[in-house]
Amino acid sequence: MVDRSQYTLYSGGHAGAEEQFGSCAERWGIQEVNFSYKGHKVARDKNIIELAEEELEKGDVSMEIVSRHMGRNYHEAERIRRIIRTIFHMVTSGDHVFAIGWILANDTVKGGTGWGVELAKFFNRQVSVYDQERKQWYTWKDKKWVADKPVIYAQTFTGTGTRNLSKDGRQAILELFERSFGPELQ
Repeated sequence: MVDRSQYTLYSGGHAGAEEQFGSCAERWGIQEVNFSYKGHKVARDKNIIELAEEELEKGDVSMEIVSRHMGRNYHEAERIRRIIRTIFHMVTSGDHVFAIGWILANDTVKGGTGWGVELAKFFNRQVSVYDQERKQWYTWKDKKWVADKPVIYAQTFTGTGTRNLSKDGRQAILELFERSFGPELQ
């Protein structure tokens, strides 16, 4: 039996996928840490680490680089910059990154979630994405997405994803925890 107390979920506490990851962590007895910053509203306020400006700056990257790498433009640059900086802390804290969203034709993932996935690739983290359109998990292997049924094996892992969590996406997170840890605590 897995000692669940040795596992920690790193997330951001946003509504949708991150809220579901946090809820599952609580239900399965997994430690949870949520990164945020001053003035940022979260849906899940368990174990918040409010990053100071100097901590946020550790995750700084040019918005031009992000836009070019992701193949899209980001509006609300300052707000997005703070979120991207927070995502850096989430991704670098976990050894396996799990994301819920949509894999695009250019092999990136839609929205801010996509930057977390790209950072995971860059930092050589294992990364798995549940594509809500295809209703399937994929893991990045040999520079391509491969259909998979991942499990949480790393004691530190990151859960992130879309605010627009579908019923299937919610179920995918539940099944991920069940595959990884067995039944939830009673």
